[in-house]
Amino acid sequence: MNGAPWAMAGAIATALAVGFGAFGAHGLKGRVGPDALAWWHTGAQYHLHHALGLFAVAWISTWSPHPRLVTTAGVALVAGLLLFSGSLYAMALTGMRGLGAITPLGGTAWIVGWICLALACRR
Repeated sequence: MNGAPWAMAGAIATALAVGFGAFGAHGLKGRVGPDALAWWHTGAQYHLHHALGLFAVAWISTWSPHPRLVTTAGVALVAGLLLFSGSLYAMALTGMRGLGAITPLGGTAWIVGWICLALACRR
């Protein structure tokens, strides 16, 4: 299996995480309250960690005998980025605390993704 698509997704997601982190540190300072800055920071921090995880998906996809598990892991990590970090970014920008109900879905997606990746490492 070719890991290039997952590596590309990882590179794009990592670049976005760095950009969003910088925007939160510089562009939002003084424009939103401390709670919103904390939400943004948490979203960017977890975004970066899991974006780097996509590189693990890319690497494991090149040798794992379980391509479906690897693909599921990658999809789950991307879904987690959108749901977890995306909901925190949106909550920080809009102040709509109800969006926080979406955040645990992203965390659950990440857990599923990491478990699938671990299982994909079985020979």
